[in-house]
Amino acid sequence: MRSGLVDFHCHLDLYPDHAAAVERCERDGVFTLTVTTTPKAWSRNHELASATRHVRAALGLHPQLVADRAHEIGLWEELLPRTRYVGEVGLDAGPRFYRSFETQKEIFARVLTLCAAAGNKIVTTHSVRATKAVLDMIEQYMPPPRGRVVLHWFTGTAAEAKRAVDLGCYFSVNAEMLANEKRAAITKALPLDRVLTETDGPFTQTDARPTTPSDVWIAVEGMARLHGTPPADMSATIMRNLKSLLVEQA
Repeated sequence: MRSGLVDFHCHLDLYPDHAAAVERCERDGVFTLTVTTTPKAWSRNHELASATRHVRAALGLHPQLVADRAHEIGLWEELLPRTRYVGEVGLDAGPRFYRSFETQKEIFARVLTLCAAAGNKIVTTHSVRATKAVLDMIEQYMPPPRGRVVLHWFTGTAAEAKRAVDLGCYFSVNAEMLANEKRAAITKALPLDRVLTETDGPFTQTDARPTTPSDVWIAVEGMARLHGTPPADMSATIMRNLKSLLVEQA
């Protein structure tokens, strides 16, 4: 089993056995950020993660759930002082969720404002069909050095990627992004010191089963091929990037 891997965006509480999923990350030595979709889910995630070396729990309010759960922002605010990690948050302008887009923006503005006030948060961010709006809001509400945003599964343009870099963002890259020629080209252009890896499991598949954090090695290998470097060197780079991110926001 390869160790020293980073899965910076995974939904461990959505696997059939949450506790076993956490235990597997710990056993395999995969630094895993387990994101939550509602603040009500955070306490159990934090309880399981706090007993580990490798798993950390992020406090989220997913944009796709805002239509029904915007009222939970009060609980989110109450819990925020207890964690450095925030997510999954952001915006989704896809057809299924566009009706709530204005409410999503209100929630995301509140999230960024409070994270900026705290000054030490790391925010893993969803930006489906909304990259420009997400970047506008980061610039307005949480510019560096008030915190750091990690753009999860980035699908913006090359120009938007450059703007995100200028705003201090990191990027978490999964294997599906690298399987798409256009996405891979944009990913290759990212500064290597801003790249992390992710699975977004269990929402992605590996060998016809839900991806697990240990499968993040596939993204590491893909990044290595993209840059013509040995996988072990790429893995070391990603771990170095994680450490830099954590030190920046300590």
